[in-house]
Amino acid sequence: MPAFKLDGRFLVSYAGWKKHCSLYPLTDSFMASHAAAIDGFDRTKGSIHFTASRPLPPTVLDDLIRARVADLETGLT
Repeated sequence: MPAFKLDGRFLVSYAGWKKHCSLYPLTDSFMASHAAAIDGFDRTKGSIHFTASRPLPPTVLDDLIRARVADLETGLT
């Protein structure tokens, strides 16, 4: 599963599956603060699932990356 790192620490990863793509990690705090934007997307405890016909909104993807950067900057993993 391809992953991106920031300053040597895990930032995000993604995977393509038979029927969807996934983006990891999806934290509980991110899910709560973006509940309306990700409503209707399948997800697991740590990922969100999307398809080419229903991609993640760019603002959600941007917010997820920024939230992960903030987590790393404050020492959360």
